[in-house]
Amino acid sequence: MPTGVIDPQPLTAKDFATDQEVRWCPGCGDYSILAQVQKVFPTLGIPRENFVIISGIGCSSRFPYYMNTYGMHGIHGRATAIASGLKAARPELSVWIVTGDGDGLSIGGNHTIHLLRRNFDVNIMLFNNQIYGLTKGQYSPTSEEKKITKSTPVGSIDHPFNPAALALGADATFVARSMDRDPKHLQSMLLRAAQHKGASFLEIYQNCNIFNDGAFETFTEKLSKPNEAIFLEHGKPLMFGANKEKGIKLDGLKPVVVNVSDCSENDLWIHDEHDLAKAQVLTRMFDNPALEDHLPRPFGVFYQTNRPCYEDILVQQIDDSIAKNGKGDLDALLKGKETWQID
Repeated sequence: MPTGVIDPQPLTAKDFATDQEVRWCPGCGDYSILAQVQKVFPTLGIPRENFVIISGIGCSSRFPYYMNTYGMHGIHGRATAIASGLKAARPELSVWIVTGDGDGLSIGGNHTIHLLRRNFDVNIMLFNNQIYGLTKGQYSPTSEEKKITKSTPVGSIDHPFNPAALALGADATFVARSMDRDPKHLQSMLLRAAQHKGASFLEIYQNCNIFNDGAFETFTEKLSKPNEAIFLEHGKPLMFGANKEKGIKLDGLKPVVVNVSDCSENDLWIHDEHDLAKAQVLTRMFDNPALEDHLPRPFGVFYQTNRPCYEDILVQQIDDSIAKNGKGDLDALLKGKETWQID
């Protein structure tokens, strides 16, 4: 290193914490998500001033206040639109969107799907607690049918969104799921999302202990988790259970549970992150008592693929236009090609 140049100290989680008092309800899952983000960001090799956190409205949307980065607390459902504009103008920035199942899938649902199809190189963290927490416990777009809430006193008749399936339907290039109460897995999914070139969509099961406590308890508790959650690893068979004694095979495109002792591991479903058809099956593996086989809930990367990013194409289009036509003429552009004269 040249004489006189000071080697910058590596960043730590403390570098990403602000002096603001974290004001979520005691026991809220948001605390864990915040902690994992602050642990992962220093490992990405990105200057702190190049991070931007953008949120909409909701409990999760207080996130920018607690991250010592640039950020913006936007308006309801519009974090994705704001982030799209920022990434188009400043493509070198690492842009992270924090949203919830209400903010991102209700009033902001249209913005979310269009960001995904355009494939901006940004990262969406969608906190899914299946309830409206900030406005005190109304049902949300991901609340289960017959859900009793303050706005549905005799039960919701809405069919809920499946966030991961919705993202695949919008042609997202990276779709994954994790949970607040599995810190190591959440860290690994945040890292994978950051490494992906393109729009990453990470659904995070987040417990609202005030208005929807225990919504995901079966996937997080020590006794039930081994049989109710299955963790996806690229190139490895789908196995679960306390001793990995159960596996999943495909009967056509129908997943069925088998005992590993009754078959070879090679006969099991081998996870392929690049297989869109199987990813669509995985996102639909919800607990359904009507099914003959009880299926576990998948966590991990469902799907990833490569596709050109919107901001890269935009910059290239501008560069090509300048190279072909020289400096732009705004008057000529506004005038357009279709003009007429009135005598």
